[in-house]
Amino acid sequence: MRSSARRGEQNRHYTSLMKTAIKRVRSATTKERGGAALLKAVSILDSLAAKGIIHRNKAANQKSKLTRFVNQLQ
Repeated sequence: MRSSARRGEQNRHYTSLMKTAIKRVRSATTKERGGAALLKAVSILDSLAAKGIIHRNKAANQKSKLTRFVNQLQ
């Protein structure tokens, strides 16, 4: 029980990091800021997928959506 509680706590932390990174990309108004935020978000998504916190397809879908969003910025 202690180990699962500790893991749950870590998963919540990493999930929060992911959501914050995604929000930073979505709130970008210029392509330069969006691109910088996108690099950080992609790195976080890849590491979470490697750790098994999120599924690799979910990470790929998120990266695709965020990249399309940044490419539409001017």
